[in-house]
Amino acid sequence: MNFKPGMNTATMEHYIDFAADHHLEYMLIDEGWSTHEDITHWIAAVDLPEILDKARKRGVRVLLWMRWEAVQKHMAEAFPLYEKWGVAGVKVDFMDRDDQEMVNFYERVVRKAAEHHLVVDFHGAFKPTGLRRAYPNLLTREGVMGMEYSKWSERVTPEHDVTLPFTRMLAGPMDYTPGCFQNATRGEFKPRMVEPMCQGTRAHQLAMYVVFESPLAMLSDYPESYEKQPGMELLEKVPTVWDETKVLNGEPGKYVTIARRTDQNWFLGAMTNWDARDMEIPLGFLGPGEYDAEIFADGPDADKRATSLSVNKKRLKAGESLPVHLASGGGVAIVFTPAR
Repeated sequence: MNFKPGMNTATMEHYIDFAADHHLEYMLIDEGWSTHEDITHWIAAVDLPEILDKARKRGVRVLLWMRWEAVQKHMAEAFPLYEKWGVAGVKVDFMDRDDQEMVNFYERVVRKAAEHHLVVDFHGAFKPTGLRRAYPNLLTREGVMGMEYSKWSERVTPEHDVTLPFTRMLAGPMDYTPGCFQNATRGEFKPRMVEPMCQGTRAHQLAMYVVFESPLAMLSDYPESYEKQPGMELLEKVPTVWDETKVLNGEPGKYVTIARRTDQNWFLGAMTNWDARDMEIPLGFLGPGEYDAEIFADGPDADKRATSLSVNKKRLKAGESLPVHLASGGGVAIVFTPAR
């Protein structure tokens, strides 16, 4: 690259190009585009009008990150400005409370955002309580110990990942920020802030996009981590909203398999804890006829090299079962498309 990465115009335009090239609908401009106090102006290194113009030309919608204190102070002025600029939505962060004042703040934010056609992602948030039923522009929220903890902690383990579908996810969509491609075995993993690792295999990460529910799902790694990497082709096509969901098996803290349908296509994700396991996945959820299955599975050496991914294709139909092997900390993600 011919620029210095950071919170600057060139970096943001690089991310927009990556999003457009890989059919990603949104690009988030994260912390630093403005001061923490004033979210109605951008810093000198970020030419926001130029960035938004580039995004429009490339068909990518832009989200802006901001601290909740600034939103509380400026949203009456800022949200109409964002609508005028063509911003798609906001990510509001660091609330870290659930008292009555904060509960009321959440509702004021989504109501004002709806008035100005903005979607909302609450980070640093308490778990969902049904607010999105009244305000569907509220796409997702954190309320979970997510992937970012891998920067400073060893707590985000495969066991944690396969506990969440039975606990936090019951309350509603969660902004877990999946998509780490710096995959590491248990012995290799080290918390670090630069090029952070994650515990478990590449297939385990891919499966999250089916298992974990979030209408706004993040690709949390650097663009260069995805380019020409096996598994990126799944991230280009996996939906974030679903017409039907089937839970095929699971046990909290051990493993889980979920299938979800959008239109005629089914997507399946399975994840395990640190225990490797073999499973027979029943395909009774498929409709009539045959399906072409694209299978993103743990590679034969994934227990030693967590980035190892095997990509295969099979023709399958309902009534059959599919044997899969999940490596330690592993998973599998499958796309089922009606055969033509």
